[in-house]
Amino acid sequence: MDNADNTIESADKTDETTPKVTGIGGIFFFSDDPQKTKEWYARHLGLEVNQWGSSFEFRNANKPDEINYLQWSPFAHGSEYFVPSKKEFMINYRVQNIEGLVRKLRESDVTVLDSIETYDYGKFVHIMDADGNKIELWEPVDSVFTAMGLKTTK
Repeated sequence: MDNADNTIESADKTDETTPKVTGIGGIFFFSDDPQKTKEWYARHLGLEVNQWGSSFEFRNANKPDEINYLQWSPFAHGSEYFVPSKKEFMINYRVQNIEGLVRKLRESDVTVLDSIETYDYGKFVHIMDADGNKIELWEPVDSVFTAMGLKTTK
């Protein structure tokens, strides 16, 4: 077995406390008219839209009874939410152990843009990747979205 196989094997042995990305939490992008964009996607592609865009519902492979969410959101051009990135999009990654992950990132000299913020629906922090993309890290509390009873895209 070569080193690549060992790395893959050891990655599979992580538990819920290992600081790491567990999936995609959101796709955010600029739009000339976010409301019109949401309406277009609802009408032509069947997305259930809400005030933020569309919440895609899926099941967690490790906890099949748990409902998870991915947020698709158009932002108005000129929004400061992506700053300091100059890109037209931002990816939100679902993570576990956000505090441990931020510690590891700082030790590796990754640019951490802000402090971890905590809300009832999870914890967030923003970093910059090697290509100058602003990345949002989210340790979710999916049960809050489930309790809201919003229509979701399935």
